[in-house]
Amino acid sequence: MSVKQYMLQLGQQARQAGRMLSKAETSQKNQALLKIAEVIAAKSAALITENQKDLDAAKANGLDAASMDRLQLTPTRIAAMIDGLRQVAALPDPVGEITQLNYRPSGIQVGQMRVPLGVIGIIYESRPNVTIDAAALCLKAGNACILRGGSESIHSNQAIAACIVEGLAAAGLPAAAVQVVETTDRAAVGELITLKDYVDVIVPRGGKSLIERISAEATIPVIKHLDGICHVYIDGEADLEKAIAIAVNAKTHRYGVCNAMETLLVAESVAAQVLPQLAAIYRDKGVELRGCLKTCSLLADCVRATEQDWHTEYLAPILSIRIVADIDQAIAHINQYSSAHTEAIVTENYTLARRFLREVDSSSVMVNASTRFADGFEYGLGAEIGISTDKLHARGPVGLQGLTSLKYIVLGDGHIRY
Repeated sequence: MSVKQYMLQLGQQARQAGRMLSKAETSQKNQALLKIAEVIAAKSAALITENQKDLDAAKANGLDAASMDRLQLTPTRIAAMIDGLRQVAALPDPVGEITQLNYRPSGIQVGQMRVPLGVIGIIYESRPNVTIDAAALCLKAGNACILRGGSESIHSNQAIAACIVEGLAAAGLPAAAVQVVETTDRAAVGELITLKDYVDVIVPRGGKSLIERISAEATIPVIKHLDGICHVYIDGEADLEKAIAIAVNAKTHRYGVCNAMETLLVAESVAAQVLPQLAAIYRDKGVELRGCLKTCSLLADCVRATEQDWHTEYLAPILSIRIVADIDQAIAHINQYSSAHTEAIVTENYTLARRFLREVDSSSVMVNASTRFADGFEYGLGAEIGISTDKLHARGPVGLQGLTSLKYIVLGDGHIRY
């Protein structure tokens, strides 16, 4: 069977399964999620064994450190996958929810009902945990999904797929409700993003080049973000102890993730106090610092930043630092260079915090918290299908509601229009 025929078959199976899934009771969907969690817990050692095959191959192929980190399954990450499944099962089912039901002068009632999107195609690189996050959210929101992971994680994804199939079977749901593409042929991506008769939405998760390609070539609506150029601004009225903890965590908790801080902005009035302390910590952690002229005058081991640095998502132990006059300059810098993913302010001034929340145009804006919290699990969504920096349909971490749509419903009792 050719790749084109194979992907067409997956699409046809997904469409049929999606129709069945859209009618499934909440209890049936929850049963599947909990059974998948149970199977993953029982087979965690086998998952790590399969993941090691991917890690060995990736190392031999020279995969970079950030990608290796995203690829790895650890007991902690498997536990997070299980927690995510259970959390999604515990969330209210959005499907069928009716809101804004009001009487019109004609006597009819008009409202909106939340419904599944249908079939969702998800294309991602490296992270095998995405397979579970995506499957869980699509399943709970009543959508069938076709998951195409990167070739570097093929063993991990197939092992996880077997767990999902077992859970679906236990709940009496069709196996085609969640299909993991078995071929590593890149042509499968091109076929998936043009299956407009069978796939309703595409969600790419991966590097900028992948997402740019999907956005350019897809004939299906795409939910996406291109970059995670995230900022933390330490205000002149910040609690410096909080500021140091947040700035360190936002950058060094994990480097190869889209919600890691890439640029630190510091108010001039506190720069001399806080930057040397931060620089010492970053130095110990092996973070390279690139700064503006004022920053370099304070920190001897800081390299002068170029214009390109402010535009760069490093996904590595590199940090750009700029000293700004005040919140006005900080907001101006963010709105010029940000990718509209996540920004944070550290301040004890409530008025300035409210200004920052209102004027910074990103999908997540935070006060006195690390940008690393920009995550569906941390937001209570159970998991996330991805982060959207678009402004239509879904924005920020995309959870259950982002995987549904609304249709109008009308209730009458023999009403006719005059």
